Amino acid sequence: MADLLLELFSEEIPARMQADAAAHLGVVLEKALGAKARMFVTPRRLAAIIENLPEKQPDLNEEIKGPKVGAPEAAMAGFLKKTGLTAAQLEQRDGVYFAKIEQKGRATSEVLKEAIEKILAEFPWPKSMRWGSGETSWVRPLHSMICLFDGKIVPVEFAGVKAGNKTRGHRFLAPAEIIIPDAKQYESALENAKVIPDREKRKANIAKQLEEKCKALGVALHADAGLLEEVTGLVEWPVALMGGFDAKYLSIPPEVPTTVMKQHQRYFAVLDKAGKLANQFVFLSNMQASDGGKAIVAGNERVLKARLDDGIFHW
Repeated sequence: MADLLLELFSEEIPARMQADAAAHLGVVLEKALGAKARMFVTPRRLAAIIENLPEKQPDLNEEIKGPKVGAPEAAMAGFLKKTGLTAAQLEQRDGVYFAKIEQKGRATSEVLKEAIEKILAEFPWPKSMRWGSGETSWVRPLHSMICLFDGKIVPVEFAGVKAGNKTRGHRFLAPAEIIIPDAKQYESALENAKVIPDREKRKANIAKQLEEKCKALGVALHADAGLLEEVTGLVEWPVALMGGFDAKYLSIPPEVPTTVMKQHQRYFAVLDKAGKLANQFVFLSNMQASDGGKAIVAGNERVLKARLDDGIFHW
């Protein structure tokens, strides 16, 4: 028994498409290979691991009942086409033709190559694109693939990219190539390279950071499940930061600054001890900055001020 690792590494996948893409890939892989897949998805990668696959497909020994002796020629022709045998290879018993099919099981690596290439060619992205001179489309330009079975490269090829055993970590924090020796080391290797590939694990990490940041400053998070789902698809290494804005913007209805923060900036609003909107916000950065995020916070505060000025004007 051996493990399969498949990773497709590309430019940023839109956050709204990531969960559905991972679910679809898991379903079609499980259907093709008959085993449960564990899925991973981040803004720059879509991956699957299937454990304990047989190294060789089982031998096929099958007997198929055919038409009666003397049946119309069209019926015989259809049966021979279905079985891939000739009339001389059929057996007759009690006036009926029987076909015995004996087929040696193929190496699983061969089956994987065919199955995965077909899955990728038929992948139903809501929107896809072509790049360069190629005719194949994917959600965003594809840079590399990993396809390993039992630690060995399966020669899958798609969109002009040949599968190997290399990927990359965080775009800025760990941009160098990483060699993945086998499926079991995939998740830990990426986490060491500042990427949390498991979507649910990353979402839980974000939720925990947001709560801890608010608790430390004596405010409460204005929970928003939809926004949490979205920001999970925007970062590979989440870092929660908190900023503030002038209290004068609290003079307008709270729906205005809350909507501005959520819809335009993907910020989480926070509430004071009385349960009212506070002049602070928390947000996710995809960067572990050397200054603790001070410059990032300052930049986001400037952008939010302009947005809130627009909000006051329109109100």
